[in-house]
Amino acid sequence: MVFNTNANEDLSAGMNAPDFVLVDQNNIERSLSDFKGEWVVLYFYPKDDTPGCTTEACSFRDNMEIISKLNANILGVSVDSQESHKEFSEKYSLPFPILADINGEVAKKYDSYGSFVGFKYASRHTFIINPSGKIHKVYKKVNPSKHASEVIEELKNNI
Repeated sequence: MVFNTNANEDLSAGMNAPDFVLVDQNNIERSLSDFKGEWVVLYFYPKDDTPGCTTEACSFRDNMEIISKLNANILGVSVDSQESHKEFSEKYSLPFPILADINGEVAKKYDSYGSFVGFKYASRHTFIINPSGKIHKVYKKVNPSKHASEVIEELKNNI
C-alpha cells in the first residue's frame, strides 16, 4: 500500500490515502494499512453525541450488514478522546472503530481539520479508499441522514 505524505496537498480521487495510527474506543491501535486489500469508508465528524454526528454514526450502524457484504470497513474519526468515543459507541451500539485523533493530526492530513473560536473539530468529510490504498471518492458536503445510502450506492457501483 502506498501512502500520500504531502499533508498540504488537497486529496482527491486517485491519490494515495495518507496512512495513520490512532487508538479506537476500545484502546486498540488501528492503522489504515491494517485494511490493505479491503475497501475503507473513512469518515470524519465534529463531535461525539451531537445531533448530526449521532445521526451519521447510527445510519452507518444500521447499514453495517449491507456495508460488510460489500467487503467495506467503516472507520469514524474525530478529535474527541478515546473515553468520549467509548461512551458514544456504547450508548449507540456502534459496531465499528471510532478513532481518537486528539491533536487533529490525521484530520489535518486529510484536509478535514477546523477550529472556530478555540473549538477544534474534524470537518464532516468522508473518504472511500480502495483496496490498493488510493482514494476512490471524497465527500466534502455530507448530509448525515442520507450519507450512508450515498456511500452504499457508490460501493455497489464500484466493487
